[in-house]
Amino acid sequence: MSLSCIPQAPVSQVPISHVRTSQSDQLSSDGWKAELVLGFTDRGDKTVVGHKTQLGPLAIQRPLYPEGDVCHTYLLHPPGGVVGGDELLIQATTHNGAHALVTTPGATKFYRSQGKIARQKQILTAKSGSCLEWLPQENIFFPTGQVRVDTDIHLESGALFMGWELHCFGRPALNECFEAGKVWGKTQVFVDNKPILTENVQLTGGDKSILNSGLQGFPMMGSFFITVTNDNDINMVQDLLYDLTTNDELVIGATQINQLIVVRALGKWTEPMLEAFTLIWQQFRLQWFDYVPEPPRIWAT
Repeated sequence: MSLSCIPQAPVSQVPISHVRTSQSDQLSSDGWKAELVLGFTDRGDKTVVGHKTQLGPLAIQRPLYPEGDVCHTYLLHPPGGVVGGDELLIQATTHNGAHALVTTPGATKFYRSQGKIARQKQILTAKSGSCLEWLPQENIFFPTGQVRVDTDIHLESGALFMGWELHCFGRPALNECFEAGKVWGKTQVFVDNKPILTENVQLTGGDKSILNSGLQGFPMMGSFFITVTNDNDINMVQDLLYDLTTNDELVIGATQINQLIVVRALGKWTEPMLEAFTLIWQQFRLQWFDYVPEPPRIWAT
């Protein structure tokens, strides 16, 4: 696993347009081609999905409002998993005054491959005066999979953002390791179009040096990105992490890069990592909006 913080040029975004749904499911001999573009707007009483472009097998459930005005949106991928040749693009933008939480009803599974590459890209944008929370459940990479996953996060000054990525290499519950295959990609964060963070991930199955030194023998890794609103934010996170006993199931730490807090974790199982990230999410919600939210119900199903 290779991690770096190398500034990159901003990636151009596909503009949000009117609702467009394909008449066919865009399935070719190479795999599914799917795209979902969401724009969240403030209606006055609550945040709504003001714009949607849908192409192929990517969709959302009807938005839910367990918190009253915050728009909870569940991403759906009806094929049930991603295979070699699939290409998925997801874009989500919150406009001024909007507050959206985007998650998934379950893990995203990247299945075995005979050589074709599965690609998934997220472009997440929070405009000034808005709040975007990107909280998907974990990605599971099956052995022999060939997967590229990229995430671009574009933030404007005055925006609030919390977003995480959880990657599981193999299926540890079945004692299955990621002994073959390749996972690579990058996560980039831009503030006012200026790059402040680039993290590269490159893992080749069976590479003992990467598995032992980069992952330290753990099958899971996670990163949590949070915008900073005051000088005490990093201290709050570190105090929370101090209470989370580091043991043989979870290693976790936090750093601050400009106006961004990055929490990184290595673990054996999804649950301890998700619980730690959820605790941090709830504490920032308390600080930002003066209440502690309940985790989305879909995570308990």
